[in-house]
Amino acid sequence: MTRPRLIVTRRWPAEVERELAERFDVRLNADDHPFTRDEMRAALASCDALLPTVSDRIDADVLGAAPSAKLIANYGVGFSHIDIDAARARGIAVTNTPDVLTDCTADLAITLMLMVARRAGEGEREVRSGNWTGWRPTHMIGTKLSGKTLGLIGMGRIARAVAMRAQHGFGMKIVFFNRSRVGADALAGLDAHQCDSVEEVLAQADFVSLHCPGGAATRHLINRERLALMGPDAFLINTARGEVVDEAALVDALRDGTIAGAGLDVFEAEPKLSEGLLSLENVVLLPHLGSATRETRVGMGMRVLDNVEAFFAGRTPPDRVA
Repeated sequence: MTRPRLIVTRRWPAEVERELAERFDVRLNADDHPFTRDEMRAALASCDALLPTVSDRIDADVLGAAPSAKLIANYGVGFSHIDIDAARARGIAVTNTPDVLTDCTADLAITLMLMVARRAGEGEREVRSGNWTGWRPTHMIGTKLSGKTLGLIGMGRIARAVAMRAQHGFGMKIVFFNRSRVGADALAGLDAHQCDSVEEVLAQADFVSLHCPGGAATRHLINRERLALMGPDAFLINTARGEVVDEAALVDALRDGTIAGAGLDVFEAEPKLSEGLLSLENVVLLPHLGSATRETRVGMGMRVLDNVEAFFAGRTPPDRVA
């Protein structure tokens, strides 16, 4: 029997690629280049399943009128880069990879908090440049995490993992807003106050960490007006999606002291950065490393494999989102 044809848009960990090749007819992206829109259209028109990543924009135009693909098995938990309605209208199933990247992304959110609060990026740049002149009491004073208030926008798996680390590791007070009410069972092990609005969280928090999905509904959720609510001693952390933050407004807020600092792992037009970000010392910039550990990236690939196998075996994929 002919094996289903899979097209993988970027290089994956070698052990996952081997597993895919053993079980399916797979075309890999040998030079790991980002697919153009034309390449994405051609892939969808010639495969049974497309295996994209968060950097692949798959809208109605890219999907075309009648693509060959019957499955888009996304490598990642977020899927706002895929037009779900357009895929559904064309009879294409969509899956993602939840759970496996929760811990690593939560760890990175805490890393960003520590880096920006303790000015770790600035400090390393000073040492590497040869400009450090030695210890002194007033040198590079930062902010402590312990005992501060952490505000979470979104309270899904990753946000809860961040809250557990912050509360039990640093004694932080937790406040949060979620677009739907979160039940007590989901908050087990946490002492967290559920707010009625984003604004209520921003007004209380010393650190604001974003954990909401991307897409039109949350584009520029953090805008100029909401940044102004945070205060000059507050820090913004984003490991969610770049478009959730109005980066031009954020640059102004960082530059004029509206907020104290920011830690960003995602960007509006990555890998491009908004003008002004690179010149600021009070922002930590990471290249989308949220899930970047060997264990997690392999786990994500194996989760995709599980979804693909289930789909072509006639079963409901465990992580189907459309």
